[in-house]
Amino acid sequence: MSYPPHQPYQPPMPGVAPLTAYPQPIQPPPGHAVLAVTVNRGPYVVPVPTTSRFKVDRRDVPIPGEGTWYVAVPAGPHDVRYTDFLGLPIVTTDVVVHPGALHHLVFRFGGWRNRVHDGHGTDVTKFGMWSNYSVGLVTLVVLGLICCGCFGLTGFYSV
Repeated sequence: MSYPPHQPYQPPMPGVAPLTAYPQPIQPPPGHAVLAVTVNRGPYVVPVPTTSRFKVDRRDVPIPGEGTWYVAVPAGPHDVRYTDFLGLPIVTTDVVVHPGALHHLVFRFGGWRNRVHDGHGTDVTKFGMWSNYSVGLVTLVVLGLICCGCFGLTGFYSV
């Protein structure tokens, strides 16, 4: 019985390894930078970090909870976002990281809007969805107007 020739070991391609979040500062590998991601829990009963996904260039980065997390990423431009469990974006931003540098991003999930700020406090949000409370409030107002409008019209014409 013959066996196929043995293939030499090839390490995984750079940049293909899964991104990992660390709870303490890390030293970036050569050609990489570090994103320091701070996440608050939001005003919700269930914290946002436990129900949402943090993604860098559409790749999941498991962040287990609120606090500051450090993620090594290759130098260059990146699309950074939080998505809900269905993959719909909650908040997105673009960031260009430089080799060996530490870049801060602060994700703030609030009662009105969801925002991203850089290390200097500048709003760098590309897309920030309204919070669940805002969507619920607008929905209740619209439904209230529709229901009251329908009942008001039927009551007016029945006289």
